[in-house]
Amino acid sequence: MGSHVQPQTRFYLETYGCQMNIADSELVHGVMARAGFRAVERPDDADIVLLNTCAIRENAEERVLGRLSDLARLKSKRPNLRLGLLGCMAQHNRANLVEKAPYLDLVAGPDSYRRLPELIDHSRFDPTVDVRLDRSETYADFAPVSNGSVRAYLSVMRGCDKFCAFCVVPYVRGRERSLPLAAVLDQLKQLARDGTKEVVLLGQTVNAYRDGDSDFGDLLRQCASVEGIERIRFTSPHPSDMTDSVIDAMASELKVQPYLHLPLQSGSDRVLSAMDRGYSVAEYMTLVETLRERIPQLAMSTDIIVGFHGESDSDFEGTLELMRQVRYDSAFTFKYSLREHTKAFARGDTVSEEEKSRRLTEVIRLQQSISLERNRENIGHTYEVLVEGRARRGEGMVSGKTPQFKTAVFPGDPRRSGQNVMVRIESATGHTLMGAAV
Repeated sequence: MGSHVQPQTRFYLETYGCQMNIADSELVHGVMARAGFRAVERPDDADIVLLNTCAIRENAEERVLGRLSDLARLKSKRPNLRLGLLGCMAQHNRANLVEKAPYLDLVAGPDSYRRLPELIDHSRFDPTVDVRLDRSETYADFAPVSNGSVRAYLSVMRGCDKFCAFCVVPYVRGRERSLPLAAVLDQLKQLARDGTKEVVLLGQTVNAYRDGDSDFGDLLRQCASVEGIERIRFTSPHPSDMTDSVIDAMASELKVQPYLHLPLQSGSDRVLSAMDRGYSVAEYMTLVETLRERIPQLAMSTDIIVGFHGESDSDFEGTLELMRQVRYDSAFTFKYSLREHTKAFARGDTVSEEEKSRRLTEVIRLQQSISLERNRENIGHTYEVLVEGRARRGEGMVSGKTPQFKTAVFPGDPRRSGQNVMVRIESATGHTLMGAAV
């Protein structure tokens, strides 16, 4: 199937979901640019509109379907406009997507991006679906397109082998495969040349990375040697793969920032076992103690799911108690929702929506109070802040991240974006540190 891209065919890409999807969108931009397409800022100016989607939670899919029906109205005015759905939702819902959204011209899964130009060309004649999973596809030869921002996301591995009972990722992104270490370093050097100061290494279980004898700790050390890159972060690791090698690299490499997102999901051994998480509460707490001992400045965030199948009141209390013990800096919290194709789907729901909402509210309230306490502990301290640009609120204010990935807002010049500024923290909310340059 040859591609017949018209000169300057214009495309618009909208991204939903996780950082992995942001990285995939940068990859898609690279694929499209290489094939002669031109990116535009508004769907009204495009010949092709693509939505890059997430399938992790049901409400994400509902949002996308709502957005698609908006775009269908645009298509009714401009019949030559083509609509495409990319990513995890395309993979997860391939059977009924064209039925739910008959105006779709293209459905492509996460392993089909390389073929996008040909698929788009074919979609001029027939709706085109390509959701084949490819065990060998890593896109190692496609450098992400830097959008000129201070921070870039770089996928170092794709897929997942963990098969947690609640999760669709292995079914929509396939099995684990890592980019060759040399390809990661090449992409990192290109990002440095483009002016990127901070890179976030991505993978569904990023610390399971392996290339021959090199593990994720080796990758972190190698990445830290790339000139021009000042800060290195990664997400999301799995507690079971948090090896001594990774902890050693975090503790010894100055560029690897003292921040870790360490998903918990539940503070109950019974629920963790039902989720197939592969660790116990005691093992998780031992890991937290080791991390805090080795990396004293460490800030931590987590994921918590409430209302999983069989979660009792005492299981839920275990989660609250663990939150009080660990004192996370922040948390991403979710109500459990049944996802087709997962191992837990057939078990159904045992916790009512009302009770899930109550538990979620309690988790959020507890975390907000802990986040505020943790942030107030920063008052009076001075941190090196990498300026990202103008703050969303406040005239003459700029914002950036501390090494602990906390947002700091202070008076400054947005033209200093990409520069490091020492900032003394003067006040704090649960989400933001406020201070002044020193």
